[in-house]
Amino acid sequence: MSYKIVSKRELTDNIYLMDIEAPRVAKSAKPGQFIIIKTDEKGERVPLTIADYDSEKGTVTIVFQSVGSSTKKLAQYEENEYVMDFVGPLGQPSEYIHEDIDELKKQNILFVAGGVGSAPVYPQVKWFKENGLDVDVIIGSRTKDLVILEDQMKTVAKNVYVATDDGTYGFNGRIPDLIRDLVENQGKKYDHIIAIGPMIMMKFVCLLTKELNIPTTVSLNTIMVDGTGMCGACRVRIGDEIKFACVDGPEFDGHLVDFDEAMRRQGMYKTQEGKAALESEDGGNSHHANCECGGDK
Repeated sequence: MSYKIVSKRELTDNIYLMDIEAPRVAKSAKPGQFIIIKTDEKGERVPLTIADYDSEKGTVTIVFQSVGSSTKKLAQYEENEYVMDFVGPLGQPSEYIHEDIDELKKQNILFVAGGVGSAPVYPQVKWFKENGLDVDVIIGSRTKDLVILEDQMKTVAKNVYVATDDGTYGFNGRIPDLIRDLVENQGKKYDHIIAIGPMIMMKFVCLLTKELNIPTTVSLNTIMVDGTGMCGACRVRIGDEIKFACVDGPEFDGHLVDFDEAMRRQGMYKTQEGKAALESEDGGNSHHANCECGGDK
């Protein structure tokens, strides 16, 4: 079976949005989940967070950055062409979809999207909007030209704040600086923060929110490689437990994540020598069951 690319556009340099015709995935998808895409028989499996879904049209939206060989190959595909595999939805849905709506209405929630993290944040904020709930969103980027999905986010969020590292647009500074400004200078009160983006960004957001005593959820989709059985790169320590992001997550309590270890493993996994070292380091606990490692994002 093959899957049609219904639409494609470049959001900014090397960041693409595609709508894929996949009715069964679109019908079952929930906020926080991901898919695995494979372009052809020789292509590698690439896990990507679901950026949106339309059960009526039968389409699923993905957003990806063209950085590795697999995503560069995917970026060459055009509208009305087909990819070989589009598997999902995978992973655990966001916990809040199981919570009582009336209880959620009592909370002030802030979503934080760093870089391409705007893609997985959008369907979650959209879910809140569809259920009559208002949330705030921060979109962070290195520079103005790399800000994505701002207009779409404004249609579903109560307030959208933009921060750029170089000050070319919005707040001049990094995401944690803007969170502190909102809380300490603008009088905002948040009961929960959900942060998705680069590991280093989520680490520093969590250091700040722990100081501010704000519970924080993070998505570890960035460390997923094969996405089906937990390759060694996706093994992560959550408090006193070992978890696997694409089976047990990708969302976890950010204050319990060992970001330093996760980032170290992520770097080591890029080489064969590093993979071998991780295998030796982990003993028999490197993988979940039935892992089929491979691929790059």
